[in-house]
This record gives sequence, structure tokens and C-alpha cells, in this order.
Amino acid sequence: MNQLKKFENLLVMAMADGGISEREIKFLSERCERWGLSDSQFAEAMQFALNNPGQLEIPQRRSERIEMLQDLIRTMAADGQLSEVEKRVFATAAAVMEISSEDVNRLIDDLLLKAERQREPQK
Repeated sequence: MNQLKKFENLLVMAMADGGISEREIKFLSERCERWGLSDSQFAEAMQFALNNPGQLEIPQRRSERIEMLQDLIRTMAADGQLSEVEKRVFATAAAVMEISSEDVNRLIDDLLLKAERQREPQK
């Protein structure tokens, strides 16, 4: 899956609860920069998200599906709140991708552990 399609998915998730917070914008901007997307690609992705609420493109390969779920979790958590709509979109995506609840829980635990380690003071 190309970077633009991945970014469209993140925007769809960020907008699932009806808006985008400042923290989500910061996260999405950083991801856009990391993936080397242009301003016109950002605008294209925004248009897609506005015209296709709740519609995610599902990658073909399992490894890309896992990566996408990780990115969706990060997007959901960017504003510090998990809305019911975001949870439903995420759960539906995981089910369509045929990712087990055990694998989803493992992904969440791994991301939480990584975030906790990043917050710990360096010794």
C-alpha cells in the first residue's frame, strides 16, 4: 500500500469522531512529513477522508495490515481520547482484516509499552 493510501486511512480515522484535534493535526503532520507527502497529496487525502467517512482501504498483505492497525491506534490515541466511533471503525477494520482479538490486544500492549518506555527518564 502506498504512503498516500496509508495517510488517507489515518485521516479517515482521525475524522471518525467528527473532527480533528490540534494534537491529531500535529501527529498527522509529522506522519505526512515522515512519509514525504506533498501539500497537494495532503489535500487529496483530506478530500478522500471528507468524501468517504469511515471508509478505510484494507492492505492485501498481513504485515501491511498489522502496520496499518498500529498506525490507526496511534492516530486514535493522538488526542488522548478514544471515541466510541473510533473504536467501532477500528474494530471493524481489524475484523475485515481477519486479525484476531488476541493479536489486536498484543498490538495495543506493545504500543503502550513502547510509549511508556519513551516517557521514562533516560539514565
